[in-house]
Amino acid sequence: MLSSQAEPVRVCVTGAAGQIGYSLVYMVGSGAVFGPETPVILHLLDIAPMMNVLNGVCMEISDCALPCVRDVIPTDDPAVAFKDIDAAFLVGAMPRKEGMERKDLLAANVKIFKTQGQALDQHAKKSVKVLVVGNPANTNALICAKYAPSIPRENFSAMTRLDQNRAQAQIASRLGVPVSDVKNVIIWGNHSSTQFPDVRHAVANVNGQEVPVYDAIKDDAFLKGEFITTVQKRGAAVIAARKLSSAMSAAKAACDHMKSIWQGTPEGQFVSMGVFSDGSYNTPEGVMYSFPITIKDKSWTIVKDLPIDDFAREKMDATGKELCDERDDALAVCQD
Repeated sequence: MLSSQAEPVRVCVTGAAGQIGYSLVYMVGSGAVFGPETPVILHLLDIAPMMNVLNGVCMEISDCALPCVRDVIPTDDPAVAFKDIDAAFLVGAMPRKEGMERKDLLAANVKIFKTQGQALDQHAKKSVKVLVVGNPANTNALICAKYAPSIPRENFSAMTRLDQNRAQAQIASRLGVPVSDVKNVIIWGNHSSTQFPDVRHAVANVNGQEVPVYDAIKDDAFLKGEFITTVQKRGAAVIAARKLSSAMSAAKAACDHMKSIWQGTPEGQFVSMGVFSDGSYNTPEGVMYSFPITIKDKSWTIVKDLPIDDFAREKMDATGKELCDERDDALAVCQD
């Protein structure tokens, strides 16, 4: 039951009038992220030309009559949007369109996240948990954290949960089991076409027994070929089909990611998140790299000592190199 005494969680969604925001604000307001007993105050940020659209979104939130929603604050001012917030979904960014490469996004979006990092540093709670969704998400998160030095960098993360969900769904479909029966799929590296979806450590419940995914599928060529490329290229496939980038699935993944931060990971399970690399698994330090993560008391820990074979090593190194290149390009843009 919703407590009238509970302190509301202040949640900012940037790009709130956009496609992902349209699904995301409903999910957050429904209690799916912070719990059905936790009231929320929604801080919705967008650019000035989108304020009419954002006001329409606010009307719809009101019309949903969501018990968890205590207040809605629409604004085009980051100082208002980030004031005393507990959680931030940084969605607002130039969207990728058909035929665009990620590097085309970099120059425009890095400057947005530099500005937002500075605003978070000035106005948000120091305990704020910041999830970067806008692409290139890993590098945007790195830049955002760099320009918010008073907020612990562990509080920033980038979304690879959409890739994890895609991979989980592909495996579940192949095995003919519910997606909830597939666990511990890993996304290594960047949220890009170099990411490495890895099921070497994943398990599935098949006929009432938990078995390694590799043993259940028994198709090495598929798991090292079509499965990986399907997940890597899924975003482009959605754009080709919809003529728009993934929105509903991205919003769901963002909610899953923040829910894991807020409520922790179940015993024996891990999730994938882009976090600051400490060099674990011989990955490059100083980039936001996606690792298998466990979470307790809103603090994440990289799962250590998983065996890595030569095939995985090569894939992990390639996506790490891309992240280093992106970082260097982004830092150059910030200094212009």
